[in-house]
Amino acid sequence: MARKTTFYYSFLVLPSDQRRAIIAVWDFCRAVDDAVDEAVSGRREAIAFWRGELARCYDSSAPDTPEGRRLQPFVAPFDLPRQAFEDVIDGVAMDLDCTRYETFDDLLEYCRRVASAVGLICIRIFRCRSHGAAAYALNLGVALQLTNIIRDVKDDLDRDRIYFPLEDLRALGCTEADLSAGVMSGPVRALLEFECRRAREFYQKAIAARPDEDRGRLAAAEIMRAVYFATLQRVEARGYDVFSGRVRLRRPEQAMIALKQWLFPS
Repeated sequence: MARKTTFYYSFLVLPSDQRRAIIAVWDFCRAVDDAVDEAVSGRREAIAFWRGELARCYDSSAPDTPEGRRLQPFVAPFDLPRQAFEDVIDGVAMDLDCTRYETFDDLLEYCRRVASAVGLICIRIFRCRSHGAAAYALNLGVALQLTNIIRDVKDDLDRDRIYFPLEDLRALGCTEADLSAGVMSGPVRALLEFECRRAREFYQKAIAARPDEDRGRLAAAEIMRAVYFATLQRVEARGYDVFSGRVRLRRPEQAMIALKQWLFPS
């Protein structure tokens, strides 16, 4: 895992076996995502390949890829849920056919597949014991994915993708042309402000669902939450301008946020 990833500092607090497992999961899911985002052709074949690779990880066959070979040894010890991996692949596959989402419920299904499903895998690795941990993972996954969507509007437009629900655009008088222009007009600002508020709601839902008995086991997830929430705050502090330059936290900033969250959990 590259040090530049937002998840890097959250994983450092984990015991070595959990850290290796979480990195294997992250690398596998990243490879599936790259199959759609980076492939020039043969994307459906790539998705089919990764479905087969997942099956090999679970049926004791020899995986074909480094990612599969690194993941397989952790499947049984951590009882990793296969369906969650299938959901991730299903979510990534949605990008093959869907470049627009009519309603938030439609987008929510995407977020739950590509992000919340990973959270459900992670709580197994964290060895969470409470049923409430699943609700925490589901809501936090949506919050993180919404933050990504807000931050990456410009990049997604370059791929002819708009993840903001079209019903939101209509309600706020914002057109696709307004977004594509990359100008912070009134309707564009109103849309981004609305989506930031929605992301905040899911961060709050995650905090409300966070089980006290698993608080220590969720330390890595809580660091992740703090770093991503700081990214959302950075978008807000810039007046929601996600067009003039990529909103990012420098590595020292991420490290400081991680350290603060580790020492003084919020």
